[in-house]
Formats: sequence, C-alpha cells, structure tokens
Amino acid sequence: MIYTTQVPHLDQSIRSCITLGKFDGLHRGHQKLIENIKEQRRDDCKAVVFTFDVSPRSYILHTPPKYLLTYEERRELAEDLGVDILAECPFTEELMHMEPESFVKEYLVDRLHGMYLAVGPDFRFGYQRKGTPQLLRELGEKYGFYTEILKKEKYKGRDISSTYVREELEQGHIEEVNQLLGYSYFTKGEIVHGRQLGRTIGIPTANLIPPPEKKLPPNGVYITESIIQEKTYQGITNVGYKPTVKENFLGVETYLFSCNTDLYGQEAEVKFYRYLRPEIKFSSLEELKSQMIKDIQKGKDFFGED
Repeated sequence: MIYTTQVPHLDQSIRSCITLGKFDGLHRGHQKLIENIKEQRRDDCKAVVFTFDVSPRSYILHTPPKYLLTYEERRELAEDLGVDILAECPFTEELMHMEPESFVKEYLVDRLHGMYLAVGPDFRFGYQRKGTPQLLRELGEKYGFYTEILKKEKYKGRDISSTYVREELEQGHIEEVNQLLGYSYFTKGEIVHGRQLGRTIGIPTANLIPPPEKKLPPNGVYITESIIQEKTYQGITNVGYKPTVKENFLGVETYLFSCNTDLYGQEAEVKFYRYLRPEIKFSSLEELKSQMIKDIQKGKDFFGED
C-alpha cells in the first residue's frame, strides 16, 4: 500500500476508484465503502481512500483530537483491508475555503483521475460543506466519473458511525464497540517498566503507555488478549492511573495468564473484549491482590480456561 500525506499526481495511464471521509475507526460502514472501490478497480486502477490528517471540526475549534485509531493504526488496518493508496490530505485554510467543484477538479479528477466514487448519503465536502453526494453525481457527468451513494450499515436499527462507536466506547460497552467496528478494539504501545508491584504480590504485569491521541475506554478492568512478537496471550487489563499506588499517568497494565517471559521493550497490541469493573482505590495491596485473583478467574472463565 502507498501511504502519503499529500494528494498524489497519478500517472496519466492510471485511474482510481475513490472513497472519501474521515475514516476514524475504519468501522463496518467504512469497510463497506472500501469493499466497493476494490470491486470496481481494474488492472490500471487503484483503490484510493482519501481522508484528512485532522478532522475539520478539530482544526476549526483548535481542540486536540482523540482518535479511535491512531494514524499508524489506520495505515496498518487500511493495508490489511486491501487499500492501494491511503492519502491523508493536510487540512489547511486553503482547503477549508475551496469550493466543492474546485476540490473535485483539482484533487479527484486532475490528480487522482477518478473513474468511480463511493460515498455515504451524509458525506459533505468543500467550503461550508456545500458539496453533497448529489453534487458529486452531477460533476461526474461533467468530468467523466461515476458516483455511487451507498446505504449506511446499521446495527440495532441505528446507522453505524464513528460517533456511535465513540458513544459506546465511552460507556465501556466493549462488546457493542466490537460489533460496530467488525474487529476487536485495541491499543498499541511499547512495554515499559512500572513499579513492579504486581511482581511483589505475585501477579506480574506488563505496562504500556498508549499514544496520547488514542481514545481509550473508561478507566477500569477489562478482559483482553495481547499480541506480542506474533504470540497471543489471554489476560486482564487495567486502564487508568492505578489509584492504589498513586500513579500519575494514564496507562494500560495487563496480567498475562500464561507468560513468564521478560517482555520489556517489546511492542504490544492489547485487544479489548469485555468490561469487568471500574477502577478502585483499595486500602491495601492485600485487598488489591484479592480482587485481582477474582478478576483473573473471570477472565479465565471467559476464555474457557481452568
């Protein structure tokens, strides 16, 4: 897959099938759009996902965004989905004030040589969001491309969207989040040294600090799987500040059921499956250990372990 932070100028012999949007989360609705552009491409055609390096709302409000997928995670998942080109266009003042037809001609026609576009019914683009899917169809007649407006994927009678995913994530409804995404919600990071209190109480843990832009589920304990050096380990994970031992950074701490290996410095991917309980400040390490043993048993029951 080609990844670029600019909109590329494709060779004149290459055409493209394009889908456009924010694509935070690459949920089932996004995957439907990507499948469509893949189905339409030919040998001389590329499947292109056109998105932005920051959401227009965050740019306008000057608010640091929290993403369902970091840029790196989105790139990796897009490649796994079979995308040929992922273009993360810088969202600038010039782009924000570009008229819809100018955007289409300069980027989709002149640079990407678009022959087929797939968008959702609520897609908007251009200055003051005046660009609509219907306008894309009209401009396609002028510039020689076809626009398909796909129905939204639904879950429990509601349109699947990044907003829907965020709402469920913020409530700790991990199983619902995973249904909306079509994959298990995850975070990545390097395993770092903690205070090693887990080892002190006989329950050693792996600590990682996610990227600051990553949106995490609510603080608490979760049933998880961790992928480390291509091996999968079942476990339980605490997301939060560890109030019992007064940690002052937001971390992800995982007890792996069957791992005695030194993992410091390794990259870990932690997949979330189920919320167990909120983060609690215990009066002693003995009380913390007692609760962790109960949490571990619930995790093993979930995976069908003895």
